Amino acid sequence: MDGETRKTEFKSVSGEKLAAALELPRGRPRAYALFAHCFTCSKDIKAAREIARALRANGFAVLRFDFTGLGGSEGDFANTNFSSNVDDLISAADFLRDEFEAPAILIGHSLGGAAAIEAAARIPEIKGVVVIGAPAKADHVVLQIREKHEEIRRQGFARVSLAGRPFTIKSQFLDDLSGQNVLNAAAALKKPLLVMHAPHDQTVGIDNATKIFAAAKHPKSFISLDTADHLLSKAEDARYAASVLAAWAGRYLDDAPDLAGGDLAVSARDVSALAGSDRAPDFIDGAAAQSIDGEPLAVALSVDGYQMVSDSGKEDGGNGLGPNPTRIAEAALAACAAITVRMYARRKKWDLRSVDVRVKRGRSEDSHVPHLLEKELRVSGDVDAAQRARLLEIADKCPVHRMLTEGVEVQSRLA
Repeated sequence: MDGETRKTEFKSVSGEKLAAALELPRGRPRAYALFAHCFTCSKDIKAAREIARALRANGFAVLRFDFTGLGGSEGDFANTNFSSNVDDLISAADFLRDEFEAPAILIGHSLGGAAAIEAAARIPEIKGVVVIGAPAKADHVVLQIREKHEEIRRQGFARVSLAGRPFTIKSQFLDDLSGQNVLNAAAALKKPLLVMHAPHDQTVGIDNATKIFAAAKHPKSFISLDTADHLLSKAEDARYAASVLAAWAGRYLDDAPDLAGGDLAVSARDVSALAGSDRAPDFIDGAAAQSIDGEPLAVALSVDGYQMVSDSGKEDGGNGLGPNPTRIAEAALAACAAITVRMYARRKKWDLRSVDVRVKRGRSEDSHVPHLLEKELRVSGDVDAAQRARLLEIADKCPVHRMLTEGVEVQSRLA
């Protein structure tokens, strides 16, 4: 098991107890993250749970909680609004700061994403903000209750059905939404921003992501969630989002490893082309690379259906939209070593808590074809000197290491 889920609670600004779940990895967390769920959802919605636990597997501690009046939290939902959601986020950050460590990463899903953009300026320790399927305007949610809008205005409230559940919406909720400006908050963010959105999102259109991305200042990144739906109801979509999120966040943490130019998040460019005809096919049992229209060298990659981008740096005529192919080979060596070591330690029932493998190329006449790769293994846990030495041996027995050192024949043909 890669950690634990700890039930907890904290108080809102107005004193209600808010129910929360804290995902804690084994060992010291790389950083703490705070997750804001979607409108009328809860901390236990599949997207929140899967993303939080996938981040936990990557060494992050994640607090997900129910906004006031929702899930297991106290309070009356009818008396809440967008501003109170932002206040709940601040209370959650205060709780983490007081009891554990202030959050470094703020994540928001749907309307929770808009709230995260607004809240970030009030949490000084935040080093990066991630929004998933977020609307460019807070009052976008009014579209879900438009048939009741006139009734709410006329009598001050109305009962509405959202996702098959009844809620009371008051006019103060609409008034509060109309007073928010998410795009202004995004422009003033002054923190790294990752925008993630599904191009076929039927609830919050992809144009919302474009507006948020355009409003924000650099550093900013955009990732297409391909065929995912708005709620990321498929676990694999949520886990993919978490894996990209973890790689992106690592660049902005104090203990982030030096990837020497590699970047798993595609920054400073709208890569929505990856969701269209330029996207690499979902190639299973192998890898596929397809050129991206309008890019001199960048390619869309599919590895067993997992999507990413590879490119060359500007010095070689590319735009640096992703790691170059030889960096990906180095990353494969590092990942393979880490996985193999963990599998071995698990079989031996050794107390191996974390593995950190770093690969760096040695000097070579051809900068793209190194003849020396230096691999450094760092492990933590209750392992003695003999066990550590054995783990180093095992790292050199991983499949990628053997492919590189024992040689592999490549047969090429034109289709």
